[in-house]
Amino acid sequence: MRAELAFSVGDLARMRFAVSPMWEVGPSMRLLRSGHDHPVHRAWTAQVRPRLAATGLDRGRLAELVPPSGYVPDFLNPAPAGPFPTFEEELAAIRVTPAARVRGELDRLRADQGRLGPGLSGLYDDVPRLLERVAEEIEAYWTVALAPYWGRIRTVLDADIFHRARQVAEHGAGHLLGELHSSVSWDESSLRLDDRRAPLSRQSAGAGLLLIPSVFTGPVPFTRLAPPDPPQLAYPARGIGALWESRPVHRGGGGALARVLGRSRSLLLAELDSPATTTELARRTELSVAGVSQCLTALRGAGLVSAHRAGRCVLYARTSAAEALLAATSDDPPTAT
Repeated sequence: MRAELAFSVGDLARMRFAVSPMWEVGPSMRLLRSGHDHPVHRAWTAQVRPRLAATGLDRGRLAELVPPSGYVPDFLNPAPAGPFPTFEEELAAIRVTPAARVRGELDRLRADQGRLGPGLSGLYDDVPRLLERVAEEIEAYWTVALAPYWGRIRTVLDADIFHRARQVAEHGAGHLLGELHSSVSWDESSLRLDDRRAPLSRQSAGAGLLLIPSVFTGPVPFTRLAPPDPPQLAYPARGIGALWESRPVHRGGGGALARVLGRSRSLLLAELDSPATTTELARRTELSVAGVSQCLTALRGAGLVSAHRAGRCVLYARTSAAEALLAATSDDPPTAT
């Protein structure tokens, strides 16, 4: 089915981009629940699925809210107030969702799936109390599945927006809308979306358009319609194919980065190509656990490493600042010894 969303001059003037952490939560949870190994995200799913099972998040209310296919309640994707809302800001918006709206969207989920799971039946009966439990599950999921990787993800999303903004500057908004995805097209007065089961109208969608790049949305864009908010169109970001590729960094302890940070700290940054615990890093680098801990504390203090609790473990991950530093020094040849 093809749906069309009419545009006025005012709608085009209100069109904007945003990076939304919650638009990574739902699609990534759906990918994990599907049981499939997406060719691009295989490394990520292999690391995260065991953590999800260990915490029980794959059996909670959030998992029921994000079925393997079909409708996902819109209150999980509040309209971003600005271009770069934090995860905490979006979670706060979810916490204050009116009970009537939660129940209305659960009714739609029940119609789509045939039933509500036990956790969502309880939420339907006691929204004020159990919506807070849902928020706690979302926070736990973020910590386990996405926060350790957010530096990498955010780099891809920012690069996509930069590219799209340049398209608008060079070719205009119509060209941008026609290039977003093969299922999206522009005909001078309306946006056409293929594979939508429901019609689109300004009465059901609100004014303007909010474009949200996502690394886990795919293979087709997702839409959210909740007036008076602008319609949201989450589309696959450019550069997803390289998201989990290993960075070309030297592990031998030489080069400019080692001369600035020291051999052990630069080695640990190289090993944090994927999040890891102190014990794992000590085993892989043959440094002592105490030495690794001391280096990680220093790197965290410098904003190059972040820490995320996953059950009884703490995962350390490179930040976007560390990614930029490694990229800037990746071509530096190792120092002769």
